[in-house]
Amino acid sequence: MNSSLFEKIYVPDRRSIADAIERTTHLAIGAHQDDLEIFAYHGIENCLDSEEHFFSGITVTNGSGSARMGKYQDYTDIQMQEVRHEEQKEAARIGRYSFQAQLGYPSSIVKDRSQSNGLVAELAELIEGASPEILYLHNPADKHDTHIAVLHRCLEAVLRVPTAKRPATIYGCEVWRDLDWLDDSEKVALPVGRLPELERKLIAVFDSQVMGGKDYVSAAIGRRRAHGTYFKSHEVDQAIGYTYALDLTPLIEDPLISLSEFVEGKIVTFMHDVAERIQRFG
Repeated sequence: MNSSLFEKIYVPDRRSIADAIERTTHLAIGAHQDDLEIFAYHGIENCLDSEEHFFSGITVTNGSGSARMGKYQDYTDIQMQEVRHEEQKEAARIGRYSFQAQLGYPSSIVKDRSQSNGLVAELAELIEGASPEILYLHNPADKHDTHIAVLHRCLEAVLRVPTAKRPATIYGCEVWRDLDWLDDSEKVALPVGRLPELERKLIAVFDSQVMGGKDYVSAAIGRRRAHGTYFKSHEVDQAIGYTYALDLTPLIEDPLISLSEFVEGKIVTFMHDVAERIQRFG
């Protein structure tokens, strides 16, 4: 591992970086500080007390462009980067992550494919080193530009990894657009909610974001609880909550499938389901 990447990795339990990467079974890659705790909470919760499964996180951008209010309203971009960097490390401590990498790229670099080769190389190195069972990413129907750019870079990175080292399963998860619209046959419902205090702490630790005028704590947990109740209309609740995901593994199994074609197929299925149900009773 190159020394510059080594310096970007934090290991809460002070194991060696090599060990922390190698023991990872659940890996999440998000655009910003606090994204992992929202969309990959399923992995964090399931690995917390496990002796066999370990969650790790990678945050791609430096977080300099976030909204700021209250005590943060006069912070410079550099100061905000420092605050968000420390918040992410604290989340890793609370969630007992195996490792947390903060790559520190500006969003402008991530969005420009011609300038992002270094990022893709770092992602590929970490993915190959971890060889996780599950990889959590942003979903391709998200409405945040940087999230979609990070998703593209992640898929590019996975394709650079030798087949034997690639994740067995890749999930695209919810942040800036809900996945409730997916047909139930295509919706991956990941059960969560057995550790409500952990849920709350992991989002509340990002004080610079919550203080910025966005109640992410109530919003993220509320969405999970709503999914738990509204997932099945004719069954009692099977879980306290769910985070919804889209199985992105086919994009790696067949690289000829474009991301846009993949998502358009899901939208067409949704459109047909709505139209058919309306016509059936019209």
